[in-house]
Amino acid sequence: MFHRFLPKEFNFFDLFEKQSGFALDAAVQFKDIISKGDLSEESVKKIKDIEHLGDEAAHDIIKQLNTSFITPFDREDIMALTKEIDDVTDMINTIVGRMTVYKLTKPSKEMAKFADLIEESVRLVVCAVKGLRDLKHSKSITDSCVEVNRLENVGDALRDEVLAELFEREKDPIAVIKWKEIYQDAETVLDICEDVAHVVGSIMIKQA
Repeated sequence: MFHRFLPKEFNFFDLFEKQSGFALDAAVQFKDIISKGDLSEESVKKIKDIEHLGDEAAHDIIKQLNTSFITPFDREDIMALTKEIDDVTDMINTIVGRMTVYKLTKPSKEMAKFADLIEESVRLVVCAVKGLRDLKHSKSITDSCVEVNRLENVGDALRDEVLAELFEREKDPIAVIKWKEIYQDAETVLDICEDVAHVVGSIMIKQA
């Protein structure tokens, strides 16, 4: 219903999907880095490049928002959705950067579990965001958002589990500090995905 009011040369939905696609690219690359323990300059640069592309997509959305009279939904929701999707990519990039600084280069089964959850959650975010283009198929959006919320709960439990194990087995206090921060950051990515789901849910309610 909203499509006919949007400028023919621009569509907010296209950029939302593009932006969330970059978040997924980051999640996939992150999983590859974690599984291989590959914090090479090339791998880290790939994440940074994706993060820059995500920033550009966010800037394009905000630029268009500032010049558009008609928008597909409330301006504050557009801003919120743009910010939260951007935060997903930013946080993944932050984790990789900190692991590089901390020289945490060995493969970690605990981080591999987080990477799996993050990729799965971001894929669901992409599905939910794509669904905004046609709210007649609201069930698929709702199902995706519910699953994102479930994965966030799984992430909470995993964080507590790996921290308990870390405090139990690791004798080096510096290593404890490093890994504690990384695990918490990884869980934060899942928190942000849940925030995206909440924004999407709010948009659905307003447009119902």
